[in-house]
Amino acid sequence: MSTLFDPEPDERGTAVDPGAPLAVRMRPRGLDEVVGQKHLLGPRAPLRRLVEADEPMSLVLYGPPGTGKTTLAHVISLATKRRFVQLSALDAGVKEVRAVIAAARGELVHGNRRTVLFIDEVHRFSKTQQDSLLSAVEDRIVSLVAATTENPFFSVVSPLLSRSLVLALQSLSDDDVREVLHRAIASDRGLAGAVTLTDEAEAHLLRVAGGDARKALTALESGAGAAAAAGTDTLDLATLETAVAQAAVRYDRAGDQHYDVASALIKSIRGSDVDAAMHYLARMVEAGEDPRFIARRLVISASEDVGLADPTALQVAVAAADAVAFIGMPEGHFALAQATAHLATAPKSNALTVAISESVADVRAGLAGPVPPGLRDAHYAGAKKLGHGASYAYPHDHPDGVLAQQYPPDALVGRDYYRPTGRGAEAAIGARLAKLRAIVRRRR
Repeated sequence: MSTLFDPEPDERGTAVDPGAPLAVRMRPRGLDEVVGQKHLLGPRAPLRRLVEADEPMSLVLYGPPGTGKTTLAHVISLATKRRFVQLSALDAGVKEVRAVIAAARGELVHGNRRTVLFIDEVHRFSKTQQDSLLSAVEDRIVSLVAATTENPFFSVVSPLLSRSLVLALQSLSDDDVREVLHRAIASDRGLAGAVTLTDEAEAHLLRVAGGDARKALTALESGAGAAAAAGTDTLDLATLETAVAQAAVRYDRAGDQHYDVASALIKSIRGSDVDAAMHYLARMVEAGEDPRFIARRLVISASEDVGLADPTALQVAVAAADAVAFIGMPEGHFALAQATAHLATAPKSNALTVAISESVADVRAGLAGPVPPGLRDAHYAGAKKLGHGASYAYPHDHPDGVLAQQYPPDALVGRDYYRPTGRGAEAAIGARLAKLRAIVRRRR
């Protein structure tokens, strides 16, 4: 099914259905009303240049939900005075695409008017469906604006990408969402000042939104309806909680709670209480904590608290951080949960933490000393004359791959920094390490 947005010239950008959702009513009518995305809409940014020059263009807009992909498509149509047709990849097929292209060709030939074709969730189109757009985009019968929440370089066919400008949208900041909320409360197209928002309710809306303007406006509209039903023009936290069915998490991302809950998460992992760790992870996620911050803490914990007791722990934590960066939130919280559970249930060892701490302490105390001559670089001219590398024994020449040789400076010979525990994989590492040290430190 296609949707045609084509009001009369004197109504463009002003006709608003009062029964439409608040997010629809508050959709910007021009580039200057768009909140966020300054990297695309600034004075010399690419999207503004393309729109203001009214050039034929095809775009792929890539970004998280609620960042303005649909909004930008409408604004492009309004700003360029073009016919706007919307298709959803959920229910449109090749037949619908071809019908839109045929109509667009007729508009161009008979009315000298171009068409903007907006396809939402284009990643859901099959290769055949995407290929059906190629000739129309190539011949500029339509200006394609395709929106996707998935990486287009994986989900959109290469020929279509090569004919389009790929623009990455960023999650809105709290200040951006706050501006959207204030505008909706005051605007005649929105709530027209019918409600006021308490500071606690506003903070909760920002947490619920998580950078998604549409989610923020939907929650605001629901809360305003609940306030009206209660006979009040003040939307407070209690009323908002009943309306959005999501309790406010007492959590200040810039205050003590930020550090206290993060500390509790790591200490629960260290203590092997997976259930408590899941609780604190959920509190951080629900409060809108930066998922990158959570991922970084998990990566640190993998080495600091698990170490070589489970050598896969660091791999899992890094993979979770990569997954969050790749797919974003909210789905990214599954990867964070997997890493949290893995770390909490893994055998624990701080042997690596102790090893590097003691080693650094000795270096700072001046226990460095010269590198043994056999280990010094022997690849430059004159190194041999200095005796560098002459006494070095190449371990791979030995049948066991290990042999007696002094590696540390004289002052640190015999110093044990890494002392494996008997937990997890470190039990086997400890047994092997004892043999290695016995061989390496044996006097030749």
